[in-house]
Parts: sequence; structure tokens; C-alpha cells
Amino acid sequence: MFRISPEIPDDLDEVEYLYDLAFAPGRTALSSYRLRDGVDRIAELSLVARDKYDILAAAIRFWPVRIGQAGHEALLLGPIAIHPTRQGEGLGGLLMSESLERAAIIGWSRVILIGDEPYYRRYGFRREQAENLQFPPPTNPDRLLAKALHDGAFEGVSGLIHKWE
Repeated sequence: MFRISPEIPDDLDEVEYLYDLAFAPGRTALSSYRLRDGVDRIAELSLVARDKYDILAAAIRFWPVRIGQAGHEALLLGPIAIHPTRQGEGLGGLLMSESLERAAIIGWSRVILIGDEPYYRRYGFRREQAENLQFPPPTNPDRLLAKALHDGAFEGVSGLIHKWE
């Protein structure tokens, strides 16, 4: 049994440790971190999962970004991490489903991420949906995936994904 709740300031050290454990400390050199620098995460969508002993088992974060010269709003999903001792228990799916549902409810219409399509396809993320989008280098364009939370959310949306200003 897990308790899902929004990440709070008291969770920060544990969440950062989990991300370091899952991705290595060098994770902050990735291009996606340039889009996050100096930008507040979306607090109501950044969730943690704790077990019955209140131990952090998983975390997911979302950040606002803009797309193209028109500045279309989108969410950048990530990182999502599951503690190595808790993998295979469905926490990734639980956090994904809960956070994406919340995103749609509060009015977001599009989500992008960098990841493996075979894994994220089960949550509705597709490479085809991101065909007209460019992620800042260095990034493998085949790993740029997108999901529309509302019908037509990516119609007429194209260009470089850039920092929320």
C-alpha cells in the first residue's frame, strides 16, 4: 500500500537523493535541466509515493515549458524515479496515471518528455505526436515523445521547446 501526495519542501532532500540514486548525480548536465533552471516545478503535479512506514518509494515532477515562437504552453514530464528496491510494484504507472489525470483536470492540454517509447506508449505518449517539435540539443530526437491531454492539443503546434519565462 502506498500513499500518493504532492511533493512538499520537506521532501526535497529525499527526492533529490532518489533522483541521484536512479539517474546518477550527472543527471543535471542533461539538456532537459536547462529548461528547468530557475523555473518552479508544477507543485500540484509533482508527486511522491510513500510506503506504510513513510519511506519514499517514488517521485515524479512536471515543469512548464513553451513550444515554438507562439509560446504554446506544455508540461515537461520528468524526472520520474522509483527506488530500486520498489521497482516492479506498479509505482511508475500509479504516479503517471494520477499526475496526468490531475494535469488534465487543472487545464493543461499537452505533455512532452524524453524517454523510451516502448515504456511510455502504455500511457499514451507517442513519437508521432512530437514530430513537429524540437528539443534543445544534445538530445536524441527519437526519444522526444508527446501526449495530448485534450483532443487537438498539438494541432498547429511546432518548433523548438524552450524555457518558461
